[in-house]
Amino acid sequence: MDAAVQGELRLLDPDVRPSPELVGALLHPEFTEIGASGRLWDRDSVLVALAERPGNGVRPITTSRMRGVQLTPDCVHLTFDTDNNGRLAHRSSVWRRTEAGWRLYFHQGTPYIDDEEI
Repeated sequence: MDAAVQGELRLLDPDVRPSPELVGALLHPEFTEIGASGRLWDRDSVLVALAERPGNGVRPITTSRMRGVQLTPDCVHLTFDTDNNGRLAHRSSVWRRTEAGWRLYFHQGTPYIDDEEI
C-alpha cells in the first residue's frame, strides 16, 4: 500500500511531472486514464502531454482524503481528491506490482464542486 501511495504522490510532484523518464518509470506499459476532462489517455499520450504542459514545476497539486484498499497481493486501489489551482477532482487509481516494482495501471479523475462553498 505504501509503495502505491508514494508512487501516486511522486506522480503529482511538480519536479517529476515534466520528465518523461521519471513519469514513465511509474506508469505500467498498459496504462490507461479517463481524465477529468473526459478524455481517454494512454501511456504515450500522457508522457507527451505532461512534458509539454506549461506550468509544470511551478505549483504543486495538493491531495486530501487519500485511502487505499489492497485488492490482491499485487493490486492496490487508491482514492483521493486533488486541488490543482482551484480545479477540484475526485481521483481513483489502480496500482499493480510488476517485476520492475509498483506501476500505475489505471487512473480516473472526476471534477467536482466543493459543496461547502455553496
